Amino acid sequence: MTSSSSPLLEVRGLQVRFGDKPVVHGVSFSVDAGEKLALVGESGSGKTITALSLLRLAGDAQLAGQALFDGRDLLALPEREMRGVRGGDIAMIFQEPMTALNPLMPIGNQVAEVLQLKQALSQTQARAQAVELLASTGIPDPARRARSYAHQLSGGQRQRAMIAMALASSPKLLLADEPTTALDVTLRVQILELLGDLQRQTGMALLLITHDLNLVRRFADRAAVMEHGQLVEQGPVHEVFANPQHAYTRRLIGSVPRRDVVEAPARAAQPLVETQQLQVRYATPLPGLRGWLRKGEFVAVKGVDLKLLPHHTLGIVGESGSGKSTLAQAILGLLPCDGQLRIEGQAWQQPATRNSPANQALRRRVQVVFQDPFSSLSPRLTVEEIVGEGLRLQMPDGAAAERRQRVEQVLADVGLTQLQYPGLLQRYPHEFSGGQRQRLAIARALIVQPQLLVLDEPTSALDVTVQQQVLALLQRLQKERGLSYLLITHDVEVIRAMAHDVMVMKDGEVLETGPVTQVLDAPRHPYTQRLVAAASVA
Repeated sequence: MTSSSSPLLEVRGLQVRFGDKPVVHGVSFSVDAGEKLALVGESGSGKTITALSLLRLAGDAQLAGQALFDGRDLLALPEREMRGVRGGDIAMIFQEPMTALNPLMPIGNQVAEVLQLKQALSQTQARAQAVELLASTGIPDPARRARSYAHQLSGGQRQRAMIAMALASSPKLLLADEPTTALDVTLRVQILELLGDLQRQTGMALLLITHDLNLVRRFADRAAVMEHGQLVEQGPVHEVFANPQHAYTRRLIGSVPRRDVVEAPARAAQPLVETQQLQVRYATPLPGLRGWLRKGEFVAVKGVDLKLLPHHTLGIVGESGSGKSTLAQAILGLLPCDGQLRIEGQAWQQPATRNSPANQALRRRVQVVFQDPFSSLSPRLTVEEIVGEGLRLQMPDGAAAERRQRVEQVLADVGLTQLQYPGLLQRYPHEFSGGQRQRLAIARALIVQPQLLVLDEPTSALDVTVQQQVLALLQRLQKERGLSYLLITHDVEVIRAMAHDVMVMKDGEVLETGPVTQVLDAPRHPYTQRLVAAASVA
């Protein structure tokens, strides 16, 4: 929806620099009242710093150019007037609600605080209005949830609470910074539909910052593509996607997971991993005096049967809380479990965390790659120490020169060499990009020559082009090394690209399992049908 009158927001030649380093180079775009503009690009493209600069929230950044909002230049307004604009005429939804919400205040109080500051409501009026706002975002039982803290809400509920806070001041423009990146696929669709409904009801404009092209295609009116701080292309969404003009835009649109796996390994082989009626249970406190005498029980994984064949990839798909990561931790020997669990016919010696010779030998065969490489790699260790750590534990008597040679070889296998990155072995994780850090994490897992890699959301924290590169790397390594993968994800398209078989989980139970084409192309269970349908539009 566009307007023939002057734009609500017009950015002219915006430049942002930190010290002597420019990060945004003369960006110009406009947003009409009631319009949805998507600012698209990968991490480091400058899209988030552009949005933050409009509200002058970019720390010590030096700003130049103009940002005309209702005729006023946001970059030149006195700070006192800007405080009225922030959270008033212009509101913002941040990417990670868990870090953006105050952990010490109930959700309702945080929404009410905005209403008291921006609309001068009394405390009683603000609290009543906060419950109504939470209800308008679709949070169930809003009166009770208003008394909850951020950690007591699900990811989708936290994002809805952030939206309620942003809408509390009835803004003319809403800045949404990656509002669905951290959410499951069905929740992404719900949040998109919610934002669309609220935008139509209130008539506000929306500037969406994202690297999710499916989201842009479904949601936005126009798209503006950024690369290295420059705006390389903009136009109506259907034109940008149908006929992209810039090479970077074409590369973004073409960066979809591609299937490149050996399609028919022998199914008669002995399973590498087999479970029968596997259960994982947690003790939970009981209310009142009963809690002094005994504990309750929460069953996170309920009677799972699975088989993972050699050289196969088994994908486990489900939303947050479905039990898929808990199942992976049990297979890794990190959680006690009931039922049968065997890896090449061998069970973990209980407790599995015990460092017995049998468990240590088994642990060498099973390694893991975590979701967020930045938090899973020690910031105090060099690349050589991180990648070689497994060798030091598994082969403590090996020569240092031999260990270094093997570290260099496995780094080369994942695409990291001294020629490309001088001083590679002595660098630290913060000196690498997200995709390079994930390659380091894969190298660390491969150094002990495992047979099974547990991949826990290995690409969900990565941009689309980097995701494609990491998936291609995993596919190549599987072919070259004969690896088996247990792939944990909520991304149906990653499952399509990587898996031979797929298992759908919800609330700790397996709802459907079978070959990937059978389950995803002709899903039988209603929940699987919803997942597949949501993936096609999210």
